[in-house]
Amino acid sequence: MANTILTIDMITREALRLFKNSNAFLKSIDRQYDEDFAKSGAKIGSALRVRLPNDFTVRRGAAASVQGTNEQKTSLVMANQIGVDIQFSSAERALSLDDYSERILKPAINDIAGQIAADIMGGMDGLVPAGTLYPDTQLPASNLVGKFDGSNNLLNADLNTFLSANARLNKLSAPGNRKIVLDPITEARMVGSLAGLLNPSNEISEQFLTGQMKRGLGFTWMMDQTVLAHTTGAYGTPPTVSGANQSGSGLGTMTLNVSALNGPVNAGDVFTIAGVFAVNRVTKQAYPELQQFTVVQAAAAGATSLSIYPSINPPVGGNPVQYQTVTASPANGAQITFLTNASAQYRMNLAYVPEAITMVTADLELPKGVHEAYRETYDNTSMRIVTAYNVQTDQFITRLDILYGFKALRPEWIVRVADAV
Repeated sequence: MANTILTIDMITREALRLFKNSNAFLKSIDRQYDEDFAKSGAKIGSALRVRLPNDFTVRRGAAASVQGTNEQKTSLVMANQIGVDIQFSSAERALSLDDYSERILKPAINDIAGQIAADIMGGMDGLVPAGTLYPDTQLPASNLVGKFDGSNNLLNADLNTFLSANARLNKLSAPGNRKIVLDPITEARMVGSLAGLLNPSNEISEQFLTGQMKRGLGFTWMMDQTVLAHTTGAYGTPPTVSGANQSGSGLGTMTLNVSALNGPVNAGDVFTIAGVFAVNRVTKQAYPELQQFTVVQAAAAGATSLSIYPSINPPVGGNPVQYQTVTASPANGAQITFLTNASAQYRMNLAYVPEAITMVTADLELPKGVHEAYRETYDNTSMRIVTAYNVQTDQFITRLDILYGFKALRPEWIVRVADAV
């Protein structure tokens, strides 16, 4: 039987198949493909405009109260191009697809998927990937739950911690199909403490065999080594609000004026403000809990403002407003309280819904004048493979590239489940 020489389209399709199945976290978020870029090839820095859900207020009685459609938009920048470059001989290319996939493609694709997952995990903590040519502000996960002692020191997460994460998503009207991704240490701890609890016998058996949880407590559970550890700023005595009636609008960030910071504050630090309570985003009714805010960009000691999410959107004249987030604007001098102690570190496990985090890939241009170039889209992921040939050494030099962007479009639908380090 004649040998079958692997073609570049076969290699690309196999690479995409491996990518799809290589990382559970990437499979659990919203992945999109923008076909508009295919017309001429995407360029790094190309921005997509994304529409966010509309919000309205409800009137009572027969008299109409017309309100405008205040449609919110955000941008998602195709800012990241990553890839792996490999070299192999024509003899290796004569391997069967299974052999070639296992020896060459699988390790390369695993590295690419792991890097993308790490980038997105970092974005959920407000971090911009190193080497990004067109940095795009990332909105960090805007909720935090944890178990604390009497001195506000973080303890290990337990059953009630994860139930609290689900409760926060419920209060923020998040849809179903909820996921939770754990650091390996947290997963080991949770499987041990929850083994057999409230699970069918067949799933208990699978937990024992695999050491992993599957579905329970309202979540589909998974583990990923790219889960980050967050370190809070060394902020010392927290600041107070500087100036009354500060407010924003819509589903974006805002700048909050505060007294001079006594120490640095890190992106991803979560705090509350005295007297500023959360509301039901649908009915606009007040909740008894203070609204949580997340620092979007790090601030140095001495700074007098914080970039925060969500925006402080209070009622006007006692009446609900579109995109309302709080019961009232903070008073001048209102105390800010960080949820965790200064310089604390915790494993940042994430509870979320797929719609909260979006990753978009686009087509990279196919170059001319090379030995081979091929591009394929599978399961909303576009990948390009380009090969050059060195006739003197009989070596193929191949590069695998993915162009992508990502953003937490609904950070309020992501909860940090803090687990003490």
